[in-house]
Amino acid sequence: MSIGSFSASLSGLNANQQKLSVIGNNLANLNTVAYKDSTVEFADLMSQAVGGPSANPMQIGLGVLTGEITPNFTQGNIESTGIATNVAIQGPGFFVVGDDAHRAFTRAGNFSFDPNGMLVTADGQPVQGWSVTDPVTGKIDTSGPPANITVPLGVLRAPVATSSYGTIVNLDSNAKVGDTFATSVQVYDSLGVTHVVTTTFTNTSPGAWDYSVTVPGEDVGDTAGTPTEIANGSVAFDEFGNLATVDGATADDVTIDGPTWANGANATDMNWDLIGTNGKATITGYASPSATASVVQNGAPSRSPSAIIVIDQDGNLLASSGVGQTVVVGQLALANFNNPQGLVKLGTNLYGASDRSGVAVVGTAGTGSRGTLIGSSLEQSNVDIAREFTQMILAQRGYQASSKGITVADELLVDTLNLLR
Repeated sequence: MSIGSFSASLSGLNANQQKLSVIGNNLANLNTVAYKDSTVEFADLMSQAVGGPSANPMQIGLGVLTGEITPNFTQGNIESTGIATNVAIQGPGFFVVGDDAHRAFTRAGNFSFDPNGMLVTADGQPVQGWSVTDPVTGKIDTSGPPANITVPLGVLRAPVATSSYGTIVNLDSNAKVGDTFATSVQVYDSLGVTHVVTTTFTNTSPGAWDYSVTVPGEDVGDTAGTPTEIANGSVAFDEFGNLATVDGATADDVTIDGPTWANGANATDMNWDLIGTNGKATITGYASPSATASVVQNGAPSRSPSAIIVIDQDGNLLASSGVGQTVVVGQLALANFNNPQGLVKLGTNLYGASDRSGVAVVGTAGTGSRGTLIGSSLEQSNVDIAREFTQMILAQRGYQASSKGITVADELLVDTLNLLR
């Protein structure tokens, strides 16, 4: 009677016990936010060669071992929570938390703000991302490393003076000499006070117009209130109604010297964008009624973000800053790995990078094979209770079979010893 039958059956007991432990942990985390279940795979131990006349190798297995225990990163169900700082990842990727010295990764987006306005995880780890570099446009520079996201809600932000504005305007080619058309845009000075800049076009000949840019007189200290001209010139169109010249030269933007505001605000020069970012003119001379299609400007008044209202699919944190107004206050970072199964579980829904996982590739949601985000929602555990129960039964039966093997081996050993009596 070989002692190997004992050790082989004992290895079966140990392997199935480990599988039962993993299954128990999966079931215990059935309702854990963004938990990823683990699967167990067995592998046989080395085999022992035995002599014999067979042409093929004659080997006896020495048992079983746990080959691998790997997390299963399939998508969990998304559940709406209605909490603005909750966010779920739809697709691959991990939130980046911690700091440069102790960085970790998680799929759990049950975030909140601490007393200092820093976005943190449920256990207080700072959430990593980028802050706004341009409070007007919400521009964020994601080329640098992510850092803690701090949103001092309620803190008054400085105003931004308008330095550029544009209008998409058509001037009727059927207009008669002397006909006028006016369009206005609201701009902001360095103190955040609004002013109305009005551009009046006067037809001088077919396809040619003079323009005069004015501001209210009282805004620049004229007590009579007479509009004060701050710029003037001319525009001309070609035979196709396209802008040909501005002030007698090649069509280009117009720089308007900043007026001296009566309230003491800085005299900021403004750029009148007559050529759009696509290289096409924003003013045309077609045979249609003169009209303004749209107005844009890059200034902003002083404002105070009061509350996070949503996190969009790109990870932008949007805060309210007045009735019907929002402002971008930050953007979440997402990380991806060449081998997510190589991550090390750290507890409290956190994972750590390892040599097996590879280096974290950090970027924004929706780029570089990273998933998108769903605000006011959480990803639920991906544990399949029916599958776990099925695997539990199989592991239980495997454990019972291995224990039976030990019992039978023991009986045979007893019978062998009895031969000596």
